[in-house]
Amino acid sequence: MKTLAEWLSHLESLHPKGQAGIELGLDRVACVKTALGQTQHCPVIIVGGTNGKGSTCAYLEHILSYSGYRTGCYASPHLLAYNERVRLDRRPVDDDRLCAAFERVEAARIAAGNIALTYFEFGTLAAWEVFAEANVEVAILEVGLGGRLDAVNVYEPDVAIVTSVAIDHTDWLGTTREEIGREKAGIFRTGKPAICADAKPPQSLLEHAAAIGADLKLIGRDFGYFGDKTQWTFWGRNSEGAVARRGGLANPGLRGSQQLANASAALVALDAARTLLPVDMQSVRRGLIEIELPGRFQLVPGKPAVVLDVAHNPQAVATLASNLGDMGFYDKTHAVVGMLADKDIAGALLPLRGKVAHWHAATLDVLRGATADVVAQAIGDNSLDGEVSLYEDPVAAFSAARKAAGENDRILVFGSFYTVAAVMRALKERP
Repeated sequence: MKTLAEWLSHLESLHPKGQAGIELGLDRVACVKTALGQTQHCPVIIVGGTNGKGSTCAYLEHILSYSGYRTGCYASPHLLAYNERVRLDRRPVDDDRLCAAFERVEAARIAAGNIALTYFEFGTLAAWEVFAEANVEVAILEVGLGGRLDAVNVYEPDVAIVTSVAIDHTDWLGTTREEIGREKAGIFRTGKPAICADAKPPQSLLEHAAAIGADLKLIGRDFGYFGDKTQWTFWGRNSEGAVARRGGLANPGLRGSQQLANASAALVALDAARTLLPVDMQSVRRGLIEIELPGRFQLVPGKPAVVLDVAHNPQAVATLASNLGDMGFYDKTHAVVGMLADKDIAGALLPLRGKVAHWHAATLDVLRGATADVVAQAIGDNSLDGEVSLYEDPVAAFSAARKAAGENDRILVFGSFYTVAAVMRALKERP
């Protein structure tokens, strides 16, 4: 039997671009799904959107788990280990379960005519195998890219959530919010709750939800939140249109102002699914507070302060910049940044103009990775201010930033999951 490392190597070999291979479409996945005999045995919640997907999935996962449900959560990408993508009861699944699931998917793939699957498609089918074998009582599935043609959309959601719509993945989804919004709205279903937590949803999303008869719930119209730095209140409309409030909620365990929108999306989704998945307020409160999600405005204890954030597009970095402003005073900010070449590098860096004293640009030695030169050029061309240094990888950049930073400074690590993961490994290995 193959080890997990051997299976992951095999998954990468199935596409010329390996882990980065993207082939949108549901036909291949649906065919292998049928060959596996997969059926839906529990409620399904699908979460899509440009930013905020991982956080929203985590809120749902924690609240439902604390309410006593056996949960399965499929999220991507991972930071340190592939097992992070497939979680049972909030914990990464073990290698043996994953390998057994991969083996079943491989056998079905070959039996169905040696169908070529991408890394993500193979992993999606394997995740469902794990959930079915564990007999989970609710499955939470995070969209990998887009929605309409993403592999998780081969399953039928009882509730679908679009957290936000911003410009990203333009090679596959389109170059405007209208085009991208239509792709993301593809996870909505006729007659089923469809949640949108984007304050200004694209018209294409609204029109598609209306065309198929989805039960669309919009932030600001059908649900929302208000509060201060100590507590907040969630509000939502019932089927008669009356507003119900849940006040005195402690601010979420995940940091950042955007987390209230993500948490609100999770709460309105659970309200919509209450006949299938009733939850109690104690579990809601506990699930919102007792939550950790590595790499989402994660603060590493010690001096200088270290902030890890996987923000990699203009919308996410704008939120990151706002969160940095709420941290208090630091003498200087050192930014360790490495990005993928197909991202809007200049657009992603602009929200940090004038906020960084020293940029430590790193080359990402992965398929689609940008060189430090490319990142540095974006910094210079857009007059972002601050000194700029170039490094061969994120670990070298982080090491240099630590040496240059004073104890009253802070180090920001961002730009890609690859950048944050490399620094996280370095921090774990440090004596």
